[in-house]
Amino acid sequence: MRLSNRNKASVYNSISTLLIMLAVFGIITFMANKYRFKTLGDESYLLIAVPVFMLATFYFMGRQIFEYDSDGEALNFKNRNIIPFLNKPLHDEFPKYKLIKYDVINIILIKRLYITVSSKNSGSTMLKYEISYLTRKEINDLKLSLNKVVKANKEKKD
Repeated sequence: MRLSNRNKASVYNSISTLLIMLAVFGIITFMANKYRFKTLGDESYLLIAVPVFMLATFYFMGRQIFEYDSDGEALNFKNRNIIPFLNKPLHDEFPKYKLIKYDVINIILIKRLYITVSSKNSGSTMLKYEISYLTRKEINDLKLSLNKVVKANKEKKD
């Protein structure tokens, strides 16, 4: 099964650009109000705070692009940000038989996928992916696919 939200990259780019422009416009308006017009009182700080908060929320939710491929004998995970220099992109590929378990954590706006993979050196390794920008249906499809792999691995062990 293949799952990707790469086609939404242009939407995320537009949102990012809009939020940056909103923050810059808020700063310019704040400066103009503070030094020239003096019409707003302490409320003028909201011109900076609200757009910066929205921008920070957009980026703290995690990497926007998530790709998953379970075709063949390997599982392939890719997770990257739309702005390449902001975060290091993640790319992991490992055989299906190494998947031990997975967990999807959902905390308000932030969603994470934790994959536990068997490892020769340390017994198991935990991999973390940010899936906040996936839809509920995409997350359910991902869970279904990973459940199949985990179930097949348990049947092989028994």
